[in-house]
Amino acid sequence: MKNERVYKMAFSRVYPLYIQKAERKGRSKSEVDAVICWLTGYDDAGLAEQIDKNTDFETFFANAPQINPNAVKITGVICGHRVEKIEEPLMQKIRWLDKLVDELAKGRPMEKILRR
Repeated sequence: MKNERVYKMAFSRVYPLYIQKAERKGRSKSEVDAVICWLTGYDDAGLAEQIDKNTDFETFFANAPQINPNAVKITGVICGHRVEKIEEPLMQKIRWLDKLVDELAKGRPMEKILRR
């Protein structure tokens, strides 16, 4: 599976779409940021820096301070694929993020989204 195009996509182009999706369902930008920071280990300043730099997904995840160890608990289907069965590590991280934002938009409580 050729995913190079996705890996080179600027995170800053997708980020506003995550926010729009969440806000359409009554959630907030701060909740989207909390989900992203939980998964990647970025703080608010680090996240803003990655957005300002127009970092691509590959670099965004490569520079992530620490992927949350509970990320392996993220399961389910996103874009027709079970996230727990995706073999490419980078694509799995991208789909984890998609899944978390999807759960947020569907109204799932934050403590469950963040696998506490």
